[in-house]
Amino acid sequence: MKFSLNATDGQARAGRLETGHGVIETPVFLPVGTQGTVKAIEHRELQELGAQIILGNTYHLYLRPGADVVRKAGGLHRFIGWQGPILTDSGGYQVFSLTDLRTIEENGVSFQSHLDGSPHVFTPESVIQIQRVLGSDIIMVLDECTPYPCDETYARTSHELTARWADRCRSEFQRSEALYGHDQGLFGIVQGSVYPHLRRQSAEVLAGMDFDGYAVGGLAVGEPVTTMYEMIETCEPVLPASKLRYLMGVGTPENLLEAIERGMDMFDCVLPTRNGRNGTVFTRTGSLNLRNAAHKTDFTPIDADCRCYTCLTFTRAYVRHLFQVREILALQLATIHNLAFYFWLMREARTAILNKRFHPWKADLLDRLESEAGILS
Repeated sequence: MKFSLNATDGQARAGRLETGHGVIETPVFLPVGTQGTVKAIEHRELQELGAQIILGNTYHLYLRPGADVVRKAGGLHRFIGWQGPILTDSGGYQVFSLTDLRTIEENGVSFQSHLDGSPHVFTPESVIQIQRVLGSDIIMVLDECTPYPCDETYARTSHELTARWADRCRSEFQRSEALYGHDQGLFGIVQGSVYPHLRRQSAEVLAGMDFDGYAVGGLAVGEPVTTMYEMIETCEPVLPASKLRYLMGVGTPENLLEAIERGMDMFDCVLPTRNGRNGTVFTRTGSLNLRNAAHKTDFTPIDADCRCYTCLTFTRAYVRHLFQVREILALQLATIHNLAFYFWLMREARTAILNKRFHPWKADLLDRLESEAGILS
């Protein structure tokens, strides 16, 4: 795995990540395919939209279909029929969200399945072994995602535990081998809640471990957005400039642009797909709730400037009709458009960085979005 910077504009970066399943140009947005599929959209459509990489989740894939099934299939790429790069989260966030069903110890975390209550244990070593079997191009260390709010003592104890787990993950990664003929990269995850000095300490410790890339986790969990930006600004100078930076679980179009301006390269979030399935779509002039009666006889595209299949073929009135009669096609068409918007946003951001005009481009776009239908939250 090789990451190289093509250009910078202030802290904003345009880069290139080479993986065993293709090149990824950054900034990049990852559609969330938790269980081996991005909801309400086909892999073929993702490819047509220009998806460069998708995200899977170790916790869910470990429970169903199980690592043994994926191994027999020849790895996750073959099992799900996706030939592009895949990133798998360690499952730490999902495990730690099971507040009443898990116990955290130095060795790892014991938890009960949310499906049937069966007992399981994730250790730093086991999550690396599972992700070796999955065969994802980018694998993540086991970390604890602290809740918000939490006190400083808890945040300190948690980030120190995450650092020790990261070191064990790295050791297991170095001892083990890739199974399917392509390299895998290992990313560390910065924690520390909303305490700048703890975030800095976490980033410094992980940077010293020389991971293939670095994620900033534990944000967008309820803290004020200004605090999230402050934590990014705290981590950015400490993280190696030569490595990719991944802001996990974020977010709105505004969040992405603000994070890019603060030096982040990669993002994932369920927002575009979840919002689409609920009838809310993103456009260059604001967001729309297609369920609203105002669109009943609106025979214009969702976004006149968008070139996705949905916008080239159907009207707001028709997609609204599909939602009203609960046709599955409504979810698919809205998801296609929302992902097209997010991919467009990343391409335009990259172009602006390459042309040294990111800040004015971002300011102009946000002004337009805020002055129209209020896409931002």
